Amino acid sequence: QLHFVELASAERPARAHARPGFVLRLAATRLPVLATPHVERQAALRAQDKQRLGVVRLILAAIKQVEVDERIEVDDTRISQILNKMLKQRRDSITQYSQAKRDDLVAQERLEEGIIQSYLPPPFSESDIDGLLSEVIAQLGATSVKDMGKVMAEMKEKLQGRADMALLSKKLKERLT
Repeated sequence: QLHFVELASAERPARAHARPGFVLRLAATRLPVLATPHVERQAALRAQDKQRLGVVRLILAAIKQVEVDERIEVDDTRISQILNKMLKQRRDSITQYSQAKRDDLVAQERLEEGIIQSYLPPPFSESDIDGLLSEVIAQLGATSVKDMGKVMAEMKEKLQGRADMALLSKKLKERLT
């Protein structure tokens, strides 16, 4: 488990232009999902990479919005859900922009999709999904489309946003009919 510690104001760097806020110190060597966008934002600022900086700011704003709306501190699992939601929005936008023949906007959305995807764990391969699907179907004894909800609930828990659920639903429907 990773813990964040807010540094006391005496431990903060004494800079005239420093704004009050959180200075995070990690209690473990692995960077959690939440710390990564903060580090990336600083790197993008230094490199003057405006496109990447904009996407990282969008990610941080979405995370902050959930924290404020739900009055919680988000963990890595919740951040993954937020990022998956953002990915889905980008994919929907790409589809709509492609149909409208707006290639400039498609390119922008693809760039954003790639940057957001970089914060998520790698998705499961098709063979991994097929193997897991077979295992869950056998475990639950699913034989008809009526059992689809139980299988999808179990798969959603096991995949944890690392696979396209629409594709999974399609594969499952093919197997159960």
